[in-house]
Amino acid sequence: MGARTVPVLITFAILLAIFVLMWWGWRGRLRRQAGIAGLPAVPDDAGPAALSVAGQYVTTTSAGDWLDRIAAHGMGIRTNATLELRTTGVLLLRKGAADVYIAADAMTEVSTQAGMAGKFVEKDGLVVITWRLGEKLVDTGFRTTDAAAKKPLVTALRALVPAQPDPPATELPDADHGRKNDENE
Repeated sequence: MGARTVPVLITFAILLAIFVLMWWGWRGRLRRQAGIAGLPAVPDDAGPAALSVAGQYVTTTSAGDWLDRIAAHGMGIRTNATLELRTTGVLLLRKGAADVYIAADAMTEVSTQAGMAGKFVEKDGLVVITWRLGEKLVDTGFRTTDAAAKKPLVTALRALVPAQPDPPATELPDADHGRKNDENE
């Protein structure tokens, strides 16, 4: 054995142990979240998309706890997505994962945040929809590819929420129309 063989084998063993522990943790999270309701089906009467915005599905977490990622039903997987606003709710068409449908009557709040579960951006960079998944209140994050699309999207989403309180006194800043999120392309 050469002088580099032992350090390479030790490094490989450490990396393998890290990946096994990560897999074990994810598997445990899936087991703990087995009771979470499945994703709702898109109703036949959802209607055509009134608004379609390209971006990235960030994740779904327990409401108010931006670190408690929901792993069940593939909801913890970050993917590129298109958010479509329908007459009956919101449809997130995710690439490589199951689509997420959020009925308008399940929505409780629409806000903006700087980050959630491993994705942090500028202030108010994520659109966050708080909604009921079965008996659990969850937050679903979405990042628009084009910054100019965020403000109209938030306005349209808030119009869907039943009895949505007036937005806070601090309005969303006007978008930097030149910004594009490179990671979403």
